[in-house]
Amino acid sequence: MGCLVMRPRLAQIEKENPALKTEYYDFDKDKEIVEKYGLQKGKLPVFVFLDKDGRELTRLSGEPSKQKILGLIEKYENN
Repeated sequence: MGCLVMRPRLAQIEKENPALKTEYYDFDKDKEIVEKYGLQKGKLPVFVFLDKDGRELTRLSGEPSKQKILGLIEKYENN
């Protein structure tokens, strides 16, 4: 359910932040990514923030508010 709630919220954030690079993965289909980031089915959706070199900065799970996501984008936008 969380993924369905978050899709329109993320679409709006992406529209407002065209420089933001986002990628979407399916827990049941993208096993390599699931293993790489140690994702767990009970904590979906998960948002992993990476720096320009692919290192993890932070992550959120569940249904974070638009303001929470935008705050993290602003905090890490120069990394």
